[in-house]
Amino acid sequence: MDVAIVGATGDIGRAICGSLIEHGELGPTSRLQLVGREGGASGDAIHGLRVDLIDAHDERAPHIDVATRPEDVVADVIVIAAGATVPTGTGQVVDRDKLAEGNRRLFEQYADALAAHGSGHEVVIVVSNPVELAVEVFARRLGRHRVIGMGAWLDTLRFRREIAATLGIRRQRVGGFVAGQHGDRMVPLWSSVRLRGLDPDERAEIVDRLRGERTLASFRSEVTAAKQRVAGEPDVRGAFAAIDTYPPDIQAVIRPYLTHQSGAKTAYGTANATVDLIRTVLDGRDIVVAGQVLLDGEIELGGIPWRGVLGVPVAVGPEGWSKVLLDDLAPDETRVLWEVAQSINESLVAWGGGAR
Repeated sequence: MDVAIVGATGDIGRAICGSLIEHGELGPTSRLQLVGREGGASGDAIHGLRVDLIDAHDERAPHIDVATRPEDVVADVIVIAAGATVPTGTGQVVDRDKLAEGNRRLFEQYADALAAHGSGHEVVIVVSNPVELAVEVFARRLGRHRVIGMGAWLDTLRFRREIAATLGIRRQRVGGFVAGQHGDRMVPLWSSVRLRGLDPDERAEIVDRLRGERTLASFRSEVTAAKQRVAGEPDVRGAFAAIDTYPPDIQAVIRPYLTHQSGAKTAYGTANATVDLIRTVLDGRDIVVAGQVLLDGEIELGGIPWRGVLGVPVAVGPEGWSKVLLDDLAPDETRVLWEVAQSINESLVAWGGGAR
């Protein structure tokens, strides 16, 4: 199968390209298409990136080509990693409205081009932010089952890693999902957490110990307080040490936040989660992951079938996502997930979309 990376010359795009080749996800008979913007800096750099990747991986590289116009993008899996991003550095605030304003036209250009010139079977994986806006733009033009945002999967992997680190085990032993909105308003589904090798009673005892008496009703305020605390630490090393004192769900939000504030970026973690989703699509079997998708009544929130973009566990295969796999949630999870879904829709309406 063939993969196209829109925004291949960015930090995340480069990391995705390198990881796909290094881990053998694309064989020599596959094609990797690097997509830049005609007339822009990426339109020139894309040719240099192609040569660099061939230099580095000539023995096992797939066929690598270049595209600089939306209408020339052709692949089985298309990754959208282009557009404006949040700048790194202390004091930088995520302005989702500004990101939406800057990136919406780009999303529309590629979605319109794929709708007009694509095969009708492409699966689109969205990395760019706001991921919920991009998912809606592409899903309404291409068909909602062919579009999945990777933000909920990245948040899920972070959540699992923090649980694993707290328990001193490997992430592969931890199951469980994050739903909701990518970032601060993610909804950690503690009821879905599973630990391989433990029976249900043992699992429940460990989860209770990790959470304490907390519920999701206080989660957002805890995240805000934790951000303020780490921001007040005199040095970055001390700030990262302070994060270790929080429960795993708080850590899953604050650690990447501080990574970004430190001046570094989360390109490798984001690329790993994206390649995970690409691998899932290429695998040929339906595998359960989490992702932002456009729902049309598959679940009920607030007593009504929900229609709108939301991060949920879904079965993903070669043709995209097929069904939502959301087990019975705890009351606090149901309530907060409904609140987050409402908030996402309000934002989408403000950005020109959403269910009005």
